[in-house]
Amino acid sequence: MESVMAGEPSGAHGELAGQTVVVVGGSAGIGLETARQVRAAGGDLVLVARNAERLRRAADELHPLSTAAFDAQDTARLEGFLGELPGRVDHVLVTAGSPSYTPLGELDPADAARDFGTRLAVMLAVARAGREKVRAGGTLLFIGGTGGRRPAPGMAVAGAVTAALPALTANLALEIAPVRVNLIAAGFVDTPLSAALLGDRLEERREELRRTLPIGRVVGPADVAALAVHIMVNDALTGATYDIDGGQQLLAH
Repeated sequence: MESVMAGEPSGAHGELAGQTVVVVGGSAGIGLETARQVRAAGGDLVLVARNAERLRRAADELHPLSTAAFDAQDTARLEGFLGELPGRVDHVLVTAGSPSYTPLGELDPADAARDFGTRLAVMLAVARAGREKVRAGGTLLFIGGTGGRRPAPGMAVAGAVTAALPALTANLALEIAPVRVNLIAAGFVDTPLSAALLGDRLEERREELRRTLPIGRVVGPADVAALAVHIMVNDALTGATYDIDGGQQLLAH
């Protein structure tokens, strides 16, 4: 499903007024909340998501310029879609993808290779399209994580991805400058994805974090979205990884 010019330019005032932001994974969680904050800051949106029904609901709320429903892990489709957008855009946020937590004894090496390779390939595809599609000083912004920084059983693939993404971010920032490239590394964020991964252990995890995190509360999508908008607006930021975990990494494992 693709809808071109489903909305009109906002004409609003704010830090992102007159700017267009492409949100890949924009129908739920961090992506949806960032899209809301972009609109609140006066920006216009292009929304991409895999789930057509959730995407329709997001579009009904946010009135993007256009939408497209496809799996962003299809890197050829993703790169082609970005490259074919009419005119230049200002920023691209990619939240698509989920972590892989599999003990070695249950791990299929082919699946692991695909999971690892796809995360890097998505960034590379977006960067290839972004060279020509994103205006100078705009940013490509990717969502990663912090959980894989501590070695543990079942974290081999997640740890490898966690280590690789900052290096790829820094290299891409040099190669496609003056387009900026940045990475947000999030800890636990209270999203529908977290709920799906934890199931009936979700509330237990929330309570543990409220009790132990230095900030005394759980990090939510709005926290990450506010950081994402700041990175879009502050054009001195490139090639860096920005942690947002409420101090989770400061705690004893």
